[in-house]
Amino acid sequence: MTGVPASAAGSHHRAAAAARPAGLWNIANILTMARLVLVPGFVLLMLHNGGYDPAWRAYAWAAFAIAMITDLFDGHLARRYNLVTDFGKIADPIADKAIMGAALICLSALGDLPWWVTGVIIFRELGITLMRFWVIRIGVIPASRGGKMKTLAQGVAVGMYILVLTGPLATLRFWVMAVAVALTVLTGLDYVRQALVLRRAGRAAESAGAAEEPGQEPAR
Repeated sequence: MTGVPASAAGSHHRAAAAARPAGLWNIANILTMARLVLVPGFVLLMLHNGGYDPAWRAYAWAAFAIAMITDLFDGHLARRYNLVTDFGKIADPIADKAIMGAALICLSALGDLPWWVTGVIIFRELGITLMRFWVIRIGVIPASRGGKMKTLAQGVAVGMYILVLTGPLATLRFWVMAVAVALTVLTGLDYVRQALVLRRAGRAAESAGAAEEPGQEPAR
C-alpha cells in the first residue's frame, strides 16, 4: 500500500510516459520507414514488363495502397502515444510525397496521365512544404479538412489510374482525378493565404516587441 489513490498513480505514470522522449525505433517511425522502402519497390512493379501488364499494375496498386494505409496510421500513433521524433517530423512528409510523386511520374511517363496534372500536384505539394518551413518560426499551419479531402481524393484517383481500367470505370477515374486536382489547387491557395496571415502576425509581434524594449516607451 502506497497510500496514493489508483487514479493519481495512473495519472502519474501517464505523465511520466508523456515526458519520456520517444526513441527512434518506435512503431510510427517503422511504418514511415516501411513506406519509404516501398517507393522503389512500387516503381519496379509499376514499370515491370513495359508498364502495361495488368497483373503487375495490380501488384503496384497493392504496394501503393499499403503505403497510403500506413500514412493514415503512423501520424496518428505518433501523436496518440507520444512517439513524435525529429526523424519522424522530417521523414513522414518525405515518405508521403515520395510515393505520390513516384506514382504520378510513372503514370505520366507511361502516357496514362497528362504531365500538367503531375506538375500541378507535385508543385503544390513541394511549395506548401517549403511554405510551412518559411513560417515555422512563427506558427504551424494546421492540416485543414480540405487538405485531408485533397489527400483522400489524390490517393483514390491515383490508385484508379494505377489499375488498368476500361469502360465506365475509366471515365469515373477521370472525374475523380479532376476533383483531386481542383482540391489540390484550392487548398494550396488557402495555405498560401494562411501563411501570409501568419507572416504578417509575426512581423506585427516583432515590431511590438521592439517598441517595448527596455529604455523605450511602450507604443500606445
